[in-house]
Amino acid sequence: MMANIAVGLLVSMINVGLHALVSVALVHWLDRLGLGHRRHRRLTLAVVMGATGGLLTLTHMAEVALWALVYVLIGAAPASGNDFYFAFINYTTLGYGDLLPDEGWRLLGPMAAANGVLLFGWSTALIFGALQRAARRLGLEKA
Repeated sequence: MMANIAVGLLVSMINVGLHALVSVALVHWLDRLGLGHRRHRRLTLAVVMGATGGLLTLTHMAEVALWALVYVLIGAAPASGNDFYFAFINYTTLGYGDLLPDEGWRLLGPMAAANGVLLFGWSTALIFGALQRAARRLGLEKA
């Protein structure tokens, strides 16, 4: 059980670090983006939101890939070879139940789910903050 917790915490912390780096980069990008005098303000806002959502989606995919890699490296992945799928259903809390990890590593599934819930919530807050920040700078929302 301690190995489960140690591995789960390590992977979770790496993912939190990755999410923090991407978050800082997004905020920096928004600060540097000249939004003040745009002709098509609503279209610009849609592009900003699409770029933000797209980058965060790629970040989540990288985080799932890290879980999948760890499952393979420690021998926790199911024998089916669907490691990325297995990591994804844990990370998203979908939990079909069609694949199960090695019995000794079952605690990693809930830990991956908790990591995913945290990071999806963080992404939601970041998208909302980016929307507010960009809308304000485009003059579409009052301060």
